[in-house]
Amino acid sequence: MFSIKLALDWTPNTNHIGFFVAQHLGFYSEQELHVDIINPANDNYALTPAKKLSLGEVDFAIAPSESVISLNTKPQPFAVSAVAALLQEDLSAIVTLASSGIDRPQMLDEKIYASYKARYEDGIVKQMVINDGGEGRLKIIYPEKLGIWDTLLAGKADATWIFTNWEGVEAEQKGIRLNYFRLSDYGIPYSYSPVLLSATEKIDSYHKYYRQFLDATRRGYLYAQQHIEEAATLLKAHMSPRDRAHVNVVQSLQQTAPVFGSADTWGVMQPQKVQAFLNWLQETGLEPHAASLHDRFSNELL
Repeated sequence: MFSIKLALDWTPNTNHIGFFVAQHLGFYSEQELHVDIINPANDNYALTPAKKLSLGEVDFAIAPSESVISLNTKPQPFAVSAVAALLQEDLSAIVTLASSGIDRPQMLDEKIYASYKARYEDGIVKQMVINDGGEGRLKIIYPEKLGIWDTLLAGKADATWIFTNWEGVEAEQKGIRLNYFRLSDYGIPYSYSPVLLSATEKIDSYHKYYRQFLDATRRGYLYAQQHIEEAATLLKAHMSPRDRAHVNVVQSLQQTAPVFGSADTWGVMQPQKVQAFLNWLQETGLEPHAASLHDRFSNELL
């Protein structure tokens, strides 16, 4: 039995559902794999998934594409590669409360943005404001990561970045109206998020096992896509009490399942889509070396 550790990017939600389904239905054990799924709530996000990967604590981490770029370009680079996209389309957005009256990005000038403190995040959001005719003058705060969404709901921030298929579903269930600013609507060719990443050296060393892991995971996502009620029930067992109380998992999965892809496309990252975002990061000056990192997004394990 080969052991694999996976660090989630957030408390268990529908973006992660294929891992839990594969684990519960024995798809991993069929491949003689033991998979340990690590919830960031265990250490209150003391370490990011990417940091756990760079420290050698896990085999795989879930993160946005930006984490791949950041790890490969920091002062002491750590070679990582994205090996699968969990979603084929971007389901994230910058949001404000509709009650705030902030109904377009340019109105975020001098407003409070609750940031996850990711390396390129603040620059991306500022550029969105500029692209909409604003000046990009945000007041940025860095709350505890797992409490950022509540910061917006409590009126302590004017905007933050969410997944529309998770926090957006919660807001709808609570009758809270949001304004959604999707990056693609403001000239930002945002790439895949979240992606599954691994240390390039480990990919070479454990190629066989990692391929088996991805194959079993793909089966988990495709099963969830076809068995929404059952998969939602499986996920609930791993969710936080707060999320179980506030998120309609079936509704969330109904929104998410169509973008898992198919048996042929699950996990696949289109090179032109990746390159467009890398070029944009370089052209805007957010990452001078981004355009050359296309080989760090690989479909070889799929």
